[in-house]
Amino acid sequence: MQNPFESGHIKNYVLLYASVVVIMVLFFIATTLFNDVQKVEKKVFNTTMPLQEKQVDVNSTKEEKSRKFKLMESSY
Repeated sequence: MQNPFESGHIKNYVLLYASVVVIMVLFFIATTLFNDVQKVEKKVFNTTMPLQEKQVDVNSTKEEKSRKFKLMESSY
């Protein structure tokens, strides 16, 4: 087996590593320069329910009235 320090393999590995780093930096610069970021509005969720939605449906069962969350039919 050859000594990698004497045969010049270390120089090839360093050049390969440096070229990969340079390509990654170039891709990062390209994506940040040409990507126009649009402003997104902040969404505010209304936590208070209006009076109309608080009224209980007459046709719903007692069990559905007492549940706060509706369970899914199947799990994923």
